[in-house]
Amino acid sequence: MRVIGTVGLPGSGKGEAAAVARDLGIPVITMGDVIRRECRDRGLDPADHHGEVARALREEDGPLAVADRSLPLIEEALEESERVLVDGLRSSAEVERFEEAFGEEFLLVAVEAPFEVREKRIGVRGRDDADAEPLEARDERELGFGMGEAIDRADVHIENAGTLERFRERVRTVLTGEAIER
Repeated sequence: MRVIGTVGLPGSGKGEAAAVARDLGIPVITMGDVIRRECRDRGLDPADHHGEVARALREEDGPLAVADRSLPLIEEALEESERVLVDGLRSSAEVERFEEAFGEEFLLVAVEAPFEVREKRIGVRGRDDADAEPLEARDERELGFGMGEAIDRADVHIENAGTLERFRERVRTVLTGEAIER
């Protein structure tokens, strides 16, 4: 069994890493989906209220609110698969929670890309409303959750500033356990 978590600022390539996992048949649990579900449960549009609800969850239920809601989904996926990718950890507290739950079977992967590259990607993918919340503000919010410390704690760092194929190749190598750097 192996639980692989990803951490990285918006536009760094976490979603692309998750796509590689899916291509390999590895189930993906997206922590952002927990927040999107909570948005809908509160009658809010996730596109407009994702950050607000993420903050509210952590204020209401503590820094582990999203991680704790993700754990049953991870456990369920592990019943069917030897490996699971957890997309989108946000803090050292979440990292510690997964280390506590999965011990040595937990691997944290930081996906990193320069601001300018991330900004361009976000503009191209059209999924994010840069007018509603500029990338600088999103970065500040994410770093406020403790993401910088989580990135620093990663077992593996994957730079995503080159070609898409090179990035996908590196992710495949990490996901299949061919080159785990601890």
